[in-house]
Amino acid sequence: MLNIVLVEPEIPQNCGNIARTCAATGSRLHLIKPLGFDISEKAVRRAGLDYWHMVDVQVYENLEDFFGRNEVKQMWLLSTKAPRRYTEASFEDGCYLLFGKETKGLPEDFLEAHREACVRIPMRSDARSLNLSNAVAITAFEALRQLDFPQLLEVGKMGAAAPQIMEESL
Repeated sequence: MLNIVLVEPEIPQNCGNIARTCAATGSRLHLIKPLGFDISEKAVRRAGLDYWHMVDVQVYENLEDFFGRNEVKQMWLLSTKAPRRYTEASFEDGCYLLFGKETKGLPEDFLEAHREACVRIPMRSDARSLNLSNAVAITAFEALRQLDFPQLLEVGKMGAAAPQIMEESL
């Protein structure tokens, strides 16, 4: 299992997309306050997040609360300022992938204190950053690839019409 950690996320749509990725992959979602949105049962139902019940969501008051309640053996901090690529990381089962808020990323002092755990997704120098939900998906699926996609479907499910459609396209 992967642990996806969002530190002070601000945009509800990003969190919704990330929660859907967690639901599809069996990853745990950790949210560190303050949150820029409401995740009460009423708000989630109103937003139509029909997969929210499939996500193990943990909420923390701050980073200290998070580290106090979790035994973090391996973590990777995603930052555009990191010295090496995410593909250079060796992801272990149960690792924690930490992502900062959309407008500022992770706190600078936190990045400096854990420099050896900082990785980035390569992109053009004139691009500020990727969308948070895209960055989570890219990194999570690289970690899952390295772990050989544990407990995920080996083969896609095709409907009865799908083989015919594929045959016709050949």
